[in-house]
Amino acid sequence: MRLSYKWLSEYVDLSGITPEELADKMTTAGLEVEGIEPLAQGTHLVIGEVLSSEDVEGTHLHITQTRIGDKPEDVLQIVCGAPNCRAGLKVIVALDGAELPGGTIHVRPLRGIDSNGMLCALYELGVDKKYLTEYQCSGIEELPADAPVGETDVLGYLGYDDTVLDVSLTPNRADCSSMWNMAKEVGAILHREVKWPDYAGKADIGEEGTFRVSSATEKCSAFLGKVVNHVEVGPSPKWMVNYLHAAGMNSINNVVDISNFVMLETGQPLHYYNLAKLPAREITVVDDIEMKMTALDGVEFEIQKGDLVITTGGEPTGIAGIMGGEESMIDETTNAIFIEAANFDATSVRRSSIRLNLITEAAQRFTKGLEPLSMQKAVDRSVELLTKYAGASGFEKTVCCGDFTYEPKVVKETLTHCNDLLGTEFTMDQVKEVLTWLDFKPEINGDEITCTIPSYRTDIERQADIDEEIIRLIGFDSLKSTLPFMEATVGRLTPAQKIRRTIGELMRANGLNEIITYTLVPQDYIDNAFDAAGDAIALAMPMSDAKKYIRSSLLNSVLECVQYNEAHQNNSCSFYEISKVYSVKGEEERLAIVFDGNLEEDKLHKIAKPGDFYAMKGLIMSMLKKLGFFGGRIQIRENTKDTVHFHPFRSAELWMDKKFLGVFGDIHPAYAKKFDFKKSVVYAELKLDQLFETRGTRMKFVPLERYPAVSRDIAVVTDRETSAQQITNTINKAGGKLLRNIEIFDIYEGEHVEAGKKSVALRVTYQAADHTLKEEEISTVHKAILEALAKKLNAELRA
Repeated sequence: MRLSYKWLSEYVDLSGITPEELADKMTTAGLEVEGIEPLAQGTHLVIGEVLSSEDVEGTHLHITQTRIGDKPEDVLQIVCGAPNCRAGLKVIVALDGAELPGGTIHVRPLRGIDSNGMLCALYELGVDKKYLTEYQCSGIEELPADAPVGETDVLGYLGYDDTVLDVSLTPNRADCSSMWNMAKEVGAILHREVKWPDYAGKADIGEEGTFRVSSATEKCSAFLGKVVNHVEVGPSPKWMVNYLHAAGMNSINNVVDISNFVMLETGQPLHYYNLAKLPAREITVVDDIEMKMTALDGVEFEIQKGDLVITTGGEPTGIAGIMGGEESMIDETTNAIFIEAANFDATSVRRSSIRLNLITEAAQRFTKGLEPLSMQKAVDRSVELLTKYAGASGFEKTVCCGDFTYEPKVVKETLTHCNDLLGTEFTMDQVKEVLTWLDFKPEINGDEITCTIPSYRTDIERQADIDEEIIRLIGFDSLKSTLPFMEATVGRLTPAQKIRRTIGELMRANGLNEIITYTLVPQDYIDNAFDAAGDAIALAMPMSDAKKYIRSSLLNSVLECVQYNEAHQNNSCSFYEISKVYSVKGEEERLAIVFDGNLEEDKLHKIAKPGDFYAMKGLIMSMLKKLGFFGGRIQIRENTKDTVHFHPFRSAELWMDKKFLGVFGDIHPAYAKKFDFKKSVVYAELKLDQLFETRGTRMKFVPLERYPAVSRDIAVVTDRETSAQQITNTINKAGGKLLRNIEIFDIYEGEHVEAGKKSVALRVTYQAADHTLKEEEISTVHKAILEALAKKLNAELRA
């Protein structure tokens, strides 16, 4: 917020307080002042009169005789190059030694002609050109004919003897976007009385009229309007123009300037309509129309359903809370107006202003929230200023719709709780003084303090808010320096952190690179999510349609990363990502692994390790084993859960402790086309929360085997649909304690094997821990295995 020191001093006595001191005190109290700048600056300035002006032949220069006083020696020869320099002008003169924003003025010849100063334009004094007309920017400033020659307080005469403080407001202090409320804040900081203008009740005038207001949406909670049947449009008073410039706003005319001035004073955005241009004597607020309309700045905007729109006679005349329409704008022909002061839904105004790229002063104030009584304050003050500076008359009775009930908030606190929370030893007198200066009307009852909160302090809701006000105004330097008390603890990783670290180390050891993909995704990624965590969460105000949702699966984000790498000629890449996915039900942590091309490749030695289904399976099984999850706890089943994203015959489901853990395998060719993959991509997505919640099998250390192992190779013919997992499970159950290992080393289908059948070759290893196995023992177990295969899987020993 741009805070005018001079404007502020109209409400609170700032005598003895420089802008720099005020900035320091405000920053200490929590209102950070980020910058201090004068509206204009210059020393050794004086008002002069050009007595004569002669052109210098062959140049654009003029030799002037300029009077700066009544004595003969007060007539100075000054050379000026401005095109509007002429005799009879009252001008600003910078004398020898004057310090201007552009440098120091010295007496010196110009083109061989003595020049004893400089005739100045306003921008040469530091006035921003955006507040000046094209004519003012093209030459020296032309002062009024009655400007007093010899006046040395030039900036004071012009109204530019002001300093602007750039105050950074925290989100909870929307009240400080009002000059009146900022004055209250400064008064509390400095312990000085604050006087607002006598505005109350000024709008309680007027005859009954025919104008009506209504709202067809809940997004407009209240609406005040007042018809003024006569106004005179003209220039604004100089002081008002200067205050608007200090606040960063241009002056347009007295009527429009009053609406902006009142908004800056009260914090309530206003809009004045040209009454003659309204097609009907009614206004209705709606949010259900789609159309195009032209705003006050002449730009056409597309209105969508959900945007708040002001309509009259069914025709739009403004984007509510943001900007009025071009059709009803105030101009020099306006002689009657309608005043609008309303309270529009903050979220709706913010959404519309961002989508339309119209971040206006009004929109910013509605977005931050308004105080309950600001509408009435603004209408009262408008009537007062319009009457005084725009010749307003012919008022009609104020019309309204919505809820205007207001009950002051009452917050109770105790001195004991306040001191305990803050770690202070404030007395009741200290606390009462602070709350009194804040206009909280403290009532003391023993240790209890009852505060009645002013309407503009919408940020005060509970005890802690009262305590915050006390400490920031008394001063944080009153807090005693103490060392924090905490128990000594040993830093260690949580089980979940250990698992994440172990997974990361294993992945990197196998040549994978970690990626971090974007959490926000488009609608298409939500519609095509793998095993979505639940209903997706949509952002209230997305940056774009491509970042509209919080992802519920990692699949598409990771595949997009692979697509990007392929497009940049990185044709063999292996990635992993550990990240969370979200839904309205909560969040899940997942692991994604992807292979695109070879895991290892050495073209010189013609070595290539493909990143295929089996490589993915091996990596996942190694990871689970390292985490303590192996043996019968892990099951690999046929993929029936997702054959849209995964190849139906080159993918599998992973289960642990009879709970679904994830799917791994080749991406379905049809889905791979969506990302224009040039080769087969293998992907896995696993739920890590299940690993976090389950304890791994404790690792046991046993002595090395002392007795020899015996291996026997067998080939069994079984149905084509019988899985290797079924075969190994059957052998494990039948093999008993002597069975040490099973290895499948060949699967054959074709000649000499019946159609619909396959031959599976296995190596079965037997070993005892306490003796050398005898042939009888091995044969007994081996026979039991063959019988179990025949009985349970209809598997026959191949001849």
